[in-house]
Amino acid sequence: MNVLLTLLLLLQSAWGHPQQKPESGNSLSNLWQVAWHNLEKSQSTGGPVAPPAATPANGEPSGGEADKPPTDPQPDAPKVKGVYVTAYSAGGERMTTLLDLLDKTALNAMVIDIKDDLGYITYKTDNPELQKLGTPMRFIKDIGALMDTLQKHEVYPIARIVVFKDSVLAKKHPELSFVTANGTVWQNGKKDSFVNPYRKEVWDYNIAVAKEAAKLGFKEIQFDYVRFPEGFEKKADSLKFTKSDESRTDVVSGFVKYAKEQLEPLGVRVSVDIFGYAASVPAAEGIGQDFGKISSNVDVISPMIYPSHYSTGWFKQTDPDKAPYATIKGAMVDTHKKLDPLGDAKPVIRPWIQDFTASWLGSGHYIKYGATEVQAQIKALQDSGVDEYLLWNATNRYTSGVQF
Repeated sequence: MNVLLTLLLLLQSAWGHPQQKPESGNSLSNLWQVAWHNLEKSQSTGGPVAPPAATPANGEPSGGEADKPPTDPQPDAPKVKGVYVTAYSAGGERMTTLLDLLDKTALNAMVIDIKDDLGYITYKTDNPELQKLGTPMRFIKDIGALMDTLQKHEVYPIARIVVFKDSVLAKKHPELSFVTANGTVWQNGKKDSFVNPYRKEVWDYNIAVAKEAAKLGFKEIQFDYVRFPEGFEKKADSLKFTKSDESRTDVVSGFVKYAKEQLEPLGVRVSVDIFGYAASVPAAEGIGQDFGKISSNVDVISPMIYPSHYSTGWFKQTDPDKAPYATIKGAMVDTHKKLDPLGDAKPVIRPWIQDFTASWLGSGHYIKYGATEVQAQIKALQDSGVDEYLLWNATNRYTSGVQF
């Protein structure tokens, strides 16, 4: 299994990380990254560097609270069938097309970037707590007007917050990131940087973003990239960063537990995106994702089970991308096995599924995804007792003719 997991991670690194999601709209992201580099050349970050924080106390026994049936903070929430929406789409012309799609189908929710894959807060905010570590950009020109529009169209609003992948914050505060032997902030092969899950400042900053999103009217906070960088166990010894004796899985699940406690008074659901394969292995120790530990502290769990992101052999498929029904069905079998032991604490299962064509897999290893393939995934979920899902397409162009 370790060999298989290693091969999978290598393949995922080559294809595009599952949590980065395929067809990731890199052209726009690159433009903003260049703009940020130019901005940094012209002005200093200013202000004192935050001192190292005490390592958060994670995994404390809860005195039996885990045995108490959880209370849904959104008891009147619909069965969510949603789509991913970038801040560019939410603040631009594409929003009209997306609203029309939801008005005419059973789709009823949008997962909107509020803190994006580079680390930008995607709207202007006067909140000094967010301005201290964050970098607001006006991708969404009028966040209040957006929320009014979503309410008018009866769209269930979910705020996506990318947590530990944060190139902007890593650049501004290297002490909150991972530093190489030559003193530079570590980057992965795609020039992305992560911030350190051991730093409580990072926890509190992302939770502050979530709290403001809740106050703006979002009904659910979806945390993404709740993990260490892929392959971290192979590079950790060569990097300088604050850490404790706690395992990476305990630190990551500790953040989720803390976030849930902090957001509970605001009446919002908390959900987390997680690697789909994490349900099929004991624990992804390298990146710190333990499917069971994370799931026991959220209202909704969203495993990313894109067929294109499973390699040869998964669920007895030579090319999982070409077998959308069988791949999703197999992923759900593993998911239920992992979560059933949680009993009444089991969260809502709402997977991310694929509405894009994975042409990077190469000729003979992928198929063009359209209504038939999307429908097959939904059917596999239904046959597995799962009636909620989210569609991913990074360009926000979703397939028509699907019976949602």
